[in-house]
Amino acid sequence: MKPRLRGTGCLLALLLAATPAAATPPAFPAGLLDAAAAQVGVTLRYDAAYARVAYPGGDVPVDRGVCTDVVIRAYRGIGVDLQQRVHEDMRAHWAAYPKLWGLRGPDRNIDHRRVPNLATFFARHGRSLPVSRTDAAVYAPGDIVTWMLPGNLPHIGLVTAQRRNGRPLIVHNIGAGTQIEDMLFDYPITGHYRYEP
Repeated sequence: MKPRLRGTGCLLALLLAATPAAATPPAFPAGLLDAAAAQVGVTLRYDAAYARVAYPGGDVPVDRGVCTDVVIRAYRGIGVDLQQRVHEDMRAHWAAYPKLWGLRGPDRNIDHRRVPNLATFFARHGRSLPVSRTDAAVYAPGDIVTWMLPGNLPHIGLVTAQRRNGRPLIVHNIGAGTQIEDMLFDYPITGHYRYEP
């Protein structure tokens, strides 16, 4: 005869109640866009200075950043660390990434903060989508768009669910901190991606 343990059902219920539930990531793209919009009024300036950051999960101070930081912070808001994912992919597939900076190997402090590297990562692990310079309907909320600014400067932003005159607004940092603006067709578009983890 097996001994009967009294109260094991209650003990199990108490243990389960005391154990934190696994956090459910916010829905895509709503959680991504909420995390991006939350940066408006917080990230107030553009600062492209090289900085040593923690790894994984490293970031420059939240009051500053570049266009890529908007995307990186938005994905972190839904539990995706692009710093780590880009670094690991670059370590494993160095030849697949642009060689624009004269480096001999990946640098986990900066690689994820460079538009060409993010574009390569999104093309490799997400979906490359058609680019249109006139048809706003091809851009869906949560899509990632890259542009080439004057002076041959690459830029990146996220398509929001907000629209003005039929065009989706973009959340990005082009020089004055994180903003949501009607600028989709202001510069030549170089890439269009969807990365839904």
